[in-house]
Amino acid sequence: MRMYNENMKLLIVEDNVALVWRLQKALSKSFDVQLARTGSEGQRLAASGRYDAIILDLGLPDISGDEVCTMLRADNITSPILILTAEGALHSKVRMFKVGADDYLTKPFEMIELQARLQALVRRRQVGLPPSVLKVDNLTINPSRRTVERNGIHISLRRKEFDILEYLARNRGKIVTQTMILNHVWGDLDHMAWNNSVRVHIKHLRDKIDRPFATPLIKTARGVGYILEDL
Repeated sequence: MRMYNENMKLLIVEDNVALVWRLQKALSKSFDVQLARTGSEGQRLAASGRYDAIILDLGLPDISGDEVCTMLRADNITSPILILTAEGALHSKVRMFKVGADDYLTKPFEMIELQARLQALVRRRQVGLPPSVLKVDNLTINPSRRTVERNGIHISLRRKEFDILEYLARNRGKIVTQTMILNHVWGDLDHMAWNNSVRVHIKHLRDKIDRPFATPLIKTARGVGYILEDL
């Protein structure tokens, strides 16, 4: 089953041969995929502006993904850019948005998550929404500014609360397990020791995102995880 029109074009800028093979195998069913192994080649190809999405590795052999992204945005290339990175620190994530990235994924990652993020980027572009803004029903999340609103009301979140909500929004309509949240937000930790922390943060999110409003957006998939979906 194809997620997109088969004529949609995807540029992958990545120098890891094994990863390129995995990406091409998974995504060629949905996109017309073109490859670049260096930052300069990626910049040259992307400058055509004909790609519906770009996957850009941060650590390239000649110039960094940061620089490529900055140059493309300076040239008014508006294709959604998803950055692949081994960097998980908050300041690194903020830097990616500042140079013009629309989304990022920390290595190692699951292919199903990458496909979901690409789908969201392409869908937002098709309906004319700014790629960097996430909307789930009347909830609006701006990752670059780290702001949240529901029904136009600003909601203040702590750092990990925001990270969890953003992760749920990027996987809108899909069940996200506690382990997936732990891997994404906390990294490589003793998951048994931190499972309760996920539950506590979800409770805090519900207190702020759901309880002041008429209907809840964060649902529990009993015994499995959580799901954020439209009403």
